[in-house]
Formats: sequence, structure tokens, C-alpha cells
Amino acid sequence: MTLLKAFGIWLLLVVLAILNGALREKLLVPLFGRQAALPLSGLSLALLIFLVTWLLLPALSPLDTSGYWAIGGLWASLTVLFEFLFGHYAAGKSWRELLASYDLRTGNLWPLVLLVTALAPYLAARLHGFL
Repeated sequence: MTLLKAFGIWLLLVVLAILNGALREKLLVPLFGRQAALPLSGLSLALLIFLVTWLLLPALSPLDTSGYWAIGGLWASLTVLFEFLFGHYAAGKSWRELLASYDLRTGNLWPLVLLVTALAPYLAARLHGFL
């Protein structure tokens, strides 16, 4: 049951990430330009992921430390798989375009978002006092 709940939370995070990307393109890029919009969007998504994790984590508890790390690893792995499979096969992006998201020199904070995704369950559990 915990795995199913964790997957459900991840699906919510995917929806929020898609909405965050749409907000970046429709609002942040026109207001600030792509160079500023990318890091702003990355930071906002990372914060959103942590906030949602902190709010919904009690639904997954109690787990031991390895359980929270496993959920974070699952979420990060599913995110990368979704990004590459959906991005390439459904959105038609080239592998090069998809890999460009990992270049911090472009202002894209996607690696930070993945790191937050992986760490969020453990850190939120610590903040809640579950560990």
C-alpha cells in the first residue's frame, strides 16, 4: 500500500511539474526572458516538490530511514524515465535536447530538481520527527 501511495504522490508531482513548465513558458519567459526564467522555474519546482512531500508524507509513514530513501530514489528514477521516454517518444525531443536539461551552465536547474526529488522524503520525515 505504501508503494501505491508513493506512486500516487509522484503522479501529483509530475502534474505539478508540467504546470510549472507551462507557467514558465507563458508567464516567466515573457516577463523575464529565458535566461532568468529557467532558474526561477527550477527553484519554484524544487520548492513545490518539497512542500508537497512535506504535506503528504504522513500518508506514507511510519517508515524506517531506508524506506524514505527508497521512495526518494523511486521518485527520482521514475522522473528521469518519464522525462526521457515521454520527452523523446511523445514530445518528439531529441536525446541531445533532453540531455541539455542537465547542463547547469545554461541556467537550467533540472539536476537540482532531481536532487530535491530524491532527498525530499527523507528530509521531510526528519522535519516531521518521524526519524
